[in-house]
Amino acid sequence: MQALRERIVACRRCPELRRYCAAIARTKKREFAKETYWGKPVPSIGSEDARLLIVGLAPAAHGGNRTGRMFTGDGSALLLARALYETGFATQSTSTHRGDGFELIDAFMTAALRCAPPKNKPTAAQIAKCAGHMRDELDALNRLEVVVGLGKIGFDIAHDRLRERGYVTATGKRPRFSHGGGYVLKNPHGARLTLLASYHPSRQNTNTGKLTLAMLRSVFARARSLLRA
Repeated sequence: MQALRERIVACRRCPELRRYCAAIARTKKREFAKETYWGKPVPSIGSEDARLLIVGLAPAAHGGNRTGRMFTGDGSALLLARALYETGFATQSTSTHRGDGFELIDAFMTAALRCAPPKNKPTAAQIAKCAGHMRDELDALNRLEVVVGLGKIGFDIAHDRLRERGYVTATGKRPRFSHGGGYVLKNPHGARLTLLASYHPSRQNTNTGKLTLAMLRSVFARARSLLRA
């Protein structure tokens, strides 16, 4: 997994995204003007024996692209870290910077895209180029039981990567994204996973009340209940 993370950081499949992330790292945001930005693809976090997989959209320009760790140092991290901590999936309720003590417990966190995209809107071509990284991660994650997709893109990408591995719903139909929704996926060998959906903990969703801490916590509490003892 460490070798895979190093390959992700060195990835240059999307030169336009590498240039964008580097430009953000140079110009910075006023409140972080004295900080050294990461400015590169952001690797996943968590251990390969995790039973929970969390799939997000992409690093934030002044979050993961600044700190070098997924869901760290931005508005999304405020809610997500607390929800994970309160359901037993993290060591602490805050995720502000690398080395702050935040670690995942029995969970692995990845994203559809490893570079921060302009306006937080990755293109289909960029997602396709980045897909190989998640495929490699899934090769190493042999104990997964539950997958949580954050936002529609995270949910759809999680489903697409699992479907490539033979995991489908009982009807074979594509699951529809809806907050709190859940689907049992099975592969031809009888293995099963549960795919859960949650609104993305973005500022847009949390500031408007579309997603609250209680709503996000309930998704991870459900994930916790689904893990086999």
